[in-house]
Amino acid sequence: MQFDIEGMAPADRYELLLGTIVPRPIALITTLGANGGVNAAPYSLFNVMGHDPAVAMVSVLPHPEGRFKDTATNILATKEFVINLVSEAVAEAMNITCIDAPPGMNELELAGLNTAVSLKVKPPRVSESPVAFECRFLTSLSFGPNQLIVAAQIVHAYVEDRFVRNHARGLVDTPQLKLIGAMHGAKWYSKLSGRFAMERPTWAGWVREGKVNRAPISS
Repeated sequence: MQFDIEGMAPADRYELLLGTIVPRPIALITTLGANGGVNAAPYSLFNVMGHDPAVAMVSVLPHPEGRFKDTATNILATKEFVINLVSEAVAEAMNITCIDAPPGMNELELAGLNTAVSLKVKPPRVSESPVAFECRFLTSLSFGPNQLIVAAQIVHAYVEDRFVRNHARGLVDTPQLKLIGAMHGAKWYSKLSGRFAMERPTWAGWVREGKVNRAPISS
């Protein structure tokens, strides 16, 4: 079945995209408001986009009231934020930070989460998160009212000691992090327990194994 994305209602388009582009890593983003208060909210339209420099991007959709969400407002004002990754142990608390609390409420306190001081940015990281990336704003794009796509440089990373296998090389025991991903709809998530591995093929290997019998044709 074909879908005319441009002709679909935004809500239907949202369901189609989030129901097919899965799993999505979750960034529990901490920022500082104008009054110095800590704000926390999870976003699954997020990923890393490069390593030299290290760049992350996150999309903050409009607030249901038709304004910028606090996360977007704070990032534009302070140019700093922290991406805290979500593990199975933090999942329920992350879900509580989604609550439609009135302005001024501290979502981390509601969720029973604690903070730790960041080393290179002012917003704190979430203590219970096994991985945190301190980020500085690079640029932003907006393709619609009150929404923001933010590109930021990752300037520092925290990984809980017990998950680090080789500090010098940045090697981490990824399976043991037990991170979760966002799936379809607003309440479904996935675990990383169902994994499989595939070796990447090489042309030289294919030639050696007789899977190809001629050199590629140059264009």
